[in-house]
Amino acid sequence: MHHEAPIANLDLFGITLTFNLANVLMITIASVIVFLLAVISTRTLALRPTGMQNFIEWVMDFVKGIIKSNMDWKTGGRFHVLGITLIMYIFVSNMLGLPFSIVYDNHLWWKSPTADPAVTMTLAVMVVALTHYYAVRMKGISEYGKDFFRPMWFMLPLKLIEEFANTLTLGLRLYGNIYAGEILLSLLSASLAVGVGGHLAAILPTLAWQGFSLFVGSIQAFIFTMLTMVYISHKVSHDH
Repeated sequence: MHHEAPIANLDLFGITLTFNLANVLMITIASVIVFLLAVISTRTLALRPTGMQNFIEWVMDFVKGIIKSNMDWKTGGRFHVLGITLIMYIFVSNMLGLPFSIVYDNHLWWKSPTADPAVTMTLAVMVVALTHYYAVRMKGISEYGKDFFRPMWFMLPLKLIEEFANTLTLGLRLYGNIYAGEILLSLLSASLAVGVGGHLAAILPTLAWQGFSLFVGSIQAFIFTMLTMVYISHKVSHDH
């Protein structure tokens, strides 16, 4: 069941850059889908929302609730667009590999981009970096630096370990859940090809697991967005 990733190398100024073409493809597709959803949902705005506008307003209210559960809206309102972008992008990314996968010449081309640790860890590093950026911007470099020594100076090593652990768990939690789901779906799909008996035996488990994977993908998008707002709240709030 092992398939190779399509890899391309690019030499630039004596440095060899390696690209996973499947990741590039799926990241692009996920970004385009989220962009089209946003455009279609806001193309014809009405006082009585229907259809896609109703959907996007529900997403906005949902993310607003996540933010308000972690910080006051006056502080957290500026992160509203970030939260909407994260939850929509991660949800779409989680769903892309759910209905099927595409393998060509033993290379896996179509999959969920979040089923790759490089993608999820990049998202996690980006989120943690943003928490530090907003902390410096909103509290000042002096107050930001003092937070690493509160309540006592010996907290510094623990605070540094916490930053590393938050980044690692944020990325690997998302990757592990999505990757495990796709592996099991691929195993069930292989059973469909093993005669009539295997085909019939695998139909119900495949449908059941796809439904469960839909639930897991939704929950993971929520958890990633929730933890992002928790980390930002801890950095920008003066009482942390």
